[in-house]
Amino acid sequence: MAEKAVVHQGSSFMDPFKGLLLTYFMPESCYDEFFLNFNFLDVPCLKIVLSKGLGIGIILGSVMVKLPQILKLMGAKSAEGLSFNSVLLELLAITGTMAYSIANKFPFSAWGEALFLMLQTVTIGFLIQHYGKRTGRGLLFLVVYFSLVVLLLSPVTPLSVVTTMQASNMPAIIIGRLIQAATNFRNGHTGQLSAISVFLLFAGSLARIFTSLQETGDSLMALTYVISSACNGIIALQVLYYWNSSPERKKRKKKKRE
Repeated sequence: MAEKAVVHQGSSFMDPFKGLLLTYFMPESCYDEFFLNFNFLDVPCLKIVLSKGLGIGIILGSVMVKLPQILKLMGAKSAEGLSFNSVLLELLAITGTMAYSIANKFPFSAWGEALFLMLQTVTIGFLIQHYGKRTGRGLLFLVVYFSLVVLLLSPVTPLSVVTTMQASNMPAIIIGRLIQAATNFRNGHTGQLSAISVFLLFAGSLARIFTSLQETGDSLMALTYVISSACNGIIALQVLYYWNSSPERKKRKKKKRE
C-alpha cells in the first residue's frame, strides 16, 4: 500500500495572533515571510505592514482628532474665527472621499477616518450656526447634509457621480482652506481654532499620501491628500505665527490705543 505523504505546516510563536495579523496588518505570504522564514527585511511586506499600521493609526486618531476643536467651541460658547463656508467645503471633500472609496471597494484602512471626520465636522458646522444664534439654520443644515450622504452612498448612485465628486475635492479643499486662512489673516489671530486638531489633521493627511498609493494605487486619491497636506500646512503655519495672538488680546490692544 502506497504511503501517504504527510505535509507538516510550519508553526510560529506568533500563531496565537495569526488571525488578527492576517485580518488587519498583512497577507498570509507576509506572515510566512516574517514569522516562518524570519525574513524581517522583505521590502514589499514591510511597505504593506507600514501602510496598514499607519492606516489603522490614522483611523484611531481620527475618532478624536476634532474633539479638542469641539470642546474649545463649547467651552468658549463662541465660534469666532471659524468660517462656516470653509467647513462646508471640507465636508464636501470628506464626503466625496468616503463615497468614492466605498464605491471602489477600497479597504477600510485606506479611508476609514473620513467617517469619523465627517461626524465631527458636521458637529462643528452645527455649533458655528448655533453660537451664531442661527440654531434653526443649523438643524436644517444637518437634515440636508445627511440626506445627501444617504443619496451618495445608495447603490443606485452611478460610479461616475462619486468619481466626479472626488475630482472636485481638490478645488474644494483649496478654496475651503484659503477661506479659513484669509479669515485668520483678516482677524490677526486664529480665534477658536484648536492647534491640536490642526496639527493632527496635517500629520494625518501627510501619512495618507503613502497609504493611498500603497493600498489603493489610486492616483486621484493620492493627489487629493497631497493638496490636503499643503493646505493644512498653511493653516498649521498660521497657528504657529499667531500663537500669542487671541481675540481678547486684540481687544485689549485696541482699547489701549483708544
